[in-house]
Amino acid sequence: MDNLITFSITVFTGFFAITNPISNMTVFLSLTQGADEKTKRDINKRANIIAFIIVTVFVLLGKYIFELFNISIPAFKITGGILIFYIGFEMLQSKKSNVKNIKDVHIDEDIAVSPMAIPILAGPGTIVTAMNFVSDVTPLQVFLVIAIFGSMSLLTFLTFRLSKYIVKAVGYNVISVIGKIMGLIIAIIGTGMIIEGIKISFNLMS
Repeated sequence: MDNLITFSITVFTGFFAITNPISNMTVFLSLTQGADEKTKRDINKRANIIAFIIVTVFVLLGKYIFELFNISIPAFKITGGILIFYIGFEMLQSKKSNVKNIKDVHIDEDIAVSPMAIPILAGPGTIVTAMNFVSDVTPLQVFLVIAIFGSMSLLTFLTFRLSKYIVKAVGYNVISVIGKIMGLIIAIIGTGMIIEGIKISFNLMS
């Protein structure tokens, strides 16, 4: 039971850091600037539902994807760790990650799919993080990962829904600091994945 609680906390922390709803709500505001409340609500809802479906598919089929492309667990952990560390490092440097590059778009509900759902909410970093959590776990833990990401999607939906009021209350400076803290956590998660991949490769796991 204690192991499941620890696992759940780790998964929630990882997803919260990589999806970063606090920082991403400013992106949501900029992309939907000038839209009416109904359009904003529809984009918000669609983006989070699509992101949840994408991550769930990778969580459930990740093992078969590994087998199809002959991807080893150590190789995945090391490569994924490097990618996640890179994203976190860029956040610490106050740069917008190239993995999440966002171009100017016209306001229509298609932005719910791209760039909101992909790659902002369910980008490579999120997918890699999710697949790492289920690379060698029990079915119950797989269910927990899906449920926790579902709760994260709901939290993101609520954050985006209240984004205008949150930004007004705390200010952009506080949000920027939170973004840097999330970047540090992401970089640490990436480093941990690299170390774990190296340990597995050389049979150093205790």
